[in-house]
Amino acid sequence: MQIAITGATGLIGTELGRALRADGHEVVPVVRRPVAEGERAVRWDPADGTIDAAALEGVDAVVHLAGAGIGDHRWNESYRREILDSRVRGTELLAGALAGLERRPSVLVSGSAIGFYGDTGDTAVDESAPAGDGFLADVCVLWEGAAAPAAEAGIRVAALRTGIVLDRSGGALRKMLPLFRLGAGGRMGSGRQWWSWITIDDEVSAIRWLIDHEVSGPVNAVAPTPVTNKDFTAALARVLHRPAILPVPAFGPRLLLGHELADALLFTSQRVLPAVLAESGFTFAHPTIDEALAAVLARSDAA
Repeated sequence: MQIAITGATGLIGTELGRALRADGHEVVPVVRRPVAEGERAVRWDPADGTIDAAALEGVDAVVHLAGAGIGDHRWNESYRREILDSRVRGTELLAGALAGLERRPSVLVSGSAIGFYGDTGDTAVDESAPAGDGFLADVCVLWEGAAAPAAEAGIRVAALRTGIVLDRSGGALRKMLPLFRLGAGGRMGSGRQWWSWITIDDEVSAIRWLIDHEVSGPVNAVAPTPVTNKDFTAALARVLHRPAILPVPAFGPRLLLGHELADALLFTSQRVLPAVLAESGFTFAHPTIDEALAAVLARSDAA
């Protein structure tokens, strides 16, 4: 298969591309840089609203992962706009280009996030739950809606609502590991907030499952066993054979990152379940947090 990927150099895109190539598929990156002569790639610039649609002719599937990093900068009005525009404009541009092709792909797996649900407290939610409140929920609603032109053109669209992706090379885990290796880690704030997570391997497998199976609409890319932050940090300490006795007061991250960003990344409670994946027959390689963390660290050490 020929599979186009936006965000192909990001954490998820890199691992997805590697897995697809290993199985003999052709990966077609969608890039902002100039495309070299003879290179199989698609040039686009979401900010300018330009894309080389002709280069997408004939691809079998598209995975859309591009967007400004949620935690890359403190949130001010300008960066909130960048977060929103990079997702909505990029998705509108891509979906419109796909809809106009003569040989359209059969499926678009379009990125989203469990931020869609807002703060769920202790309530477990699945894909049937409505959108929550807050900036990230609003972004996710518009982000998913921007893929409508592709669906209206007959392309199967799956909105991938991803949780915390566990991989030592990036994301939240990379930032947590140094402190925990020193025995200086602990719960964040009260530790009662729910974290919904997925290993990088299961994230890649879920995307590939959505490419190959007739699943559409919202899909929660999270493991079936969300845990509280207290249980997550305790599990990480166990896997590393270190104590986890130094809690991080909420005021510290809020002072460093800003109140809104710190709450979004660390203190919002999201107890999310992968009902659609489970009902479609998907099997998680790492369904529980202890085995997931052990596998992620072993995988990184072997790489």
